[in-house]
Amino acid sequence: MIAIDQVAKQFISRSGGAWYKRATQQIVHAVQGVSLQAADGRITGLLGANGAGKTTTLRMLGGLFKPDAGSITVDGIVVAEQPRLALARMGILGDAHGLYPRLSARENIVYFGQLQGMDKQHANDRAEQLARLLDMNAILDRRAEGFSQGERMKTSLARALVHDPANIVLDEPTNGLDVLATRSLREALRHLRSPEGGGKCIVFSTHIMQEVELLCEHVVVVAQGRSVAQGTVEELLEQAGEKRFEDAFVKLAFSHEKAA
Repeated sequence: MIAIDQVAKQFISRSGGAWYKRATQQIVHAVQGVSLQAADGRITGLLGANGAGKTTTLRMLGGLFKPDAGSITVDGIVVAEQPRLALARMGILGDAHGLYPRLSARENIVYFGQLQGMDKQHANDRAEQLARLLDMNAILDRRAEGFSQGERMKTSLARALVHDPANIVLDEPTNGLDVLATRSLREALRHLRSPEGGGKCIVFSTHIMQEVELLCEHVVVVAQGRSVAQGTVEELLEQAGEKRFEDAFVKLAFSHEKAA
């Protein structure tokens, strides 16, 4: 289970260059109050427009930097206090996949497994299992150099899952994917959240409304660094008084801007 409670993060943006005497500083409030409860055996969507604060929130979840306020726990572990222990409980697929191009898909997966403390044989066995789950047997022993976006996504996801984490975090995973690759990813995530797949806790960040409708049992809407609504798709439609989810999202995420 992943719990994010009213986290906030600000950065200092400098213009003019650090060497320039008249360089100006501006405080950027990237996240100003995001909360999320992602349960085991459920796909929780983090939905927001580009720049809403989704990636910054997930980077705090991944321990890349500490929140200025609020707290984040993974299976009861406070990320800011024990980041390594929390990270061991997660498989994270970020927006920059970072595969080693000269290694095969198998070698990428096994290497990451060894970084997680697995022995080589165990990591290789997991690579075989994940290749079957993600339908990537045809590319398992090919070099990653020249992979399509869908092949890169599958390899990156397998690498994130090699240590069989209880929690899976995906940041905009369908960006650039074609229809077949997107469908394959959906099927894999549905299996992983099911009892047969281990009842994983899955956090799925996206700006694509269709993906949320088709995949997520619970949705948190984020706008301007804040969580502004949450519930099932049906509950959000009712809350917004709309029949189309896109219309509901626009009303929930941007109505405060019109009022201002």
